[in-house]
Amino acid sequence: MALDKLTAEQSELRLEDLTPRQIVSELDKFVVGQHDAKRAVAIALRNRWRRQQLEPSLAEEVLPKNILMIGPTGVGKTEIARRLAKLAKAPFSKVEASKFTEVGYVGRDVESMVRDLVEIAVGMVRDENRESVREAAAQRAEDRLLELLIPASSVPPSADSPDADSTREKFRQKLRSGALDERSVEIEVEDSSTPSFEMFTPQGVEEVGINIKEMLPGFFGKRRKQWVTVAEAREIIEQEEAEQLIDRQQVAREARARVEQGGIIFLDEIDKIAGHDSGQGPDVSREGVQRDLLPIVEGSTVATKHGAVKTDHILFMAAGAFHASKPSDLIPELQGRFPIRVELNALTEDDFIRILTEPKNALTKQYSALLGTEGLTVEFTDDAIHEIARLAVEVNSSTENIGARRLATLMERVLDEISFEAPDMEGVNVTVDQDYVRRALTDIVKDQDLTRYVL
Repeated sequence: MALDKLTAEQSELRLEDLTPRQIVSELDKFVVGQHDAKRAVAIALRNRWRRQQLEPSLAEEVLPKNILMIGPTGVGKTEIARRLAKLAKAPFSKVEASKFTEVGYVGRDVESMVRDLVEIAVGMVRDENRESVREAAAQRAEDRLLELLIPASSVPPSADSPDADSTREKFRQKLRSGALDERSVEIEVEDSSTPSFEMFTPQGVEEVGINIKEMLPGFFGKRRKQWVTVAEAREIIEQEEAEQLIDRQQVAREARARVEQGGIIFLDEIDKIAGHDSGQGPDVSREGVQRDLLPIVEGSTVATKHGAVKTDHILFMAAGAFHASKPSDLIPELQGRFPIRVELNALTEDDFIRILTEPKNALTKQYSALLGTEGLTVEFTDDAIHEIARLAVEVNSSTENIGARRLATLMERVLDEISFEAPDMEGVNVTVDQDYVRRALTDIVKDQDLTRYVL
């Protein structure tokens, strides 16, 4: 019920209704602090709506203001981008820049991120279309099921007689009421054992097999008969009917349009492809990756199996810690394509306290809900939350600073015993206080080799 309510609330939010202030307010529900970064992405999202209100000739000239977020790991860079895409209801893809290689090297080419984004958009549009044809698909599935349940051979020659119609309607009512769900029927399903193969090409594995099924119709798409329950058959047949009712070309056109006008690509770890002064070893190909990225970010046409896609108006959001390099280490042309730069601050103890309690998806709320499924009530006192936050700061300063991700590790250790014993603790109320936290984390506090306990 709560999930349905949340989904309904989100569906009511439309891009044209979201002012920068409202966007920041929505982001505040999930991300603590980082006000400058939230303002920057809120303005960028609002500018997308503003551009849509312009004359087409002028709108074509208004390019997106790409954003470069600079800050240590675990401070909210990815979460801000992910939540922004959900607000915009736009195709969103997160990729690690370090996975790409220069053309001529073994690895993923930069154009694959656009192809991935198109696939995501196709999935979004297909799901929406499937929802719109659900009733028609259900009706057609019902008719097919009735034919399976009442074979033509069992119907008397005078099939148009009132008795035949009455029998069919009786079966229809039973089918709708679920009375026949456990009965078995034989249907044709696609044979999943059909052999498949992959081939590496200069365009990548993603593009292989675009027209293979059309070229070899007898090799792919084989079907076999299988006995399933009526309930399972209904689901299988409804999916088949929905696919037949959906116009694939229209889906591809809509998906391409969404990617071109509203797509968001989040380039994480962009600092890993920033060159260093040495110019030695693996750094040699990093500038090559940047040069391959440049035309995509500037605006080019990428061939995908759903058609050509222009990247001129895709919003690129890049992020990196830049602890071993600096933004100026990127090639000048690429720097110029990220005009908006925001620096995210390292998280403090107060931020950790807020992260544990304020967001809708706060860890304390998640664990209380998870353990509540066992009939166990878990409550966290204020001093326990303060102690977890203090220890997170201490461990981050003593070992690798992984930001808010440290909280998840500590929470797992604090609740380890409770999680293990929870099935036998139905109806028990557990209060996690400061003393409980200290007992659970005593090894971490005392042992100097903290990495043995906290990854």
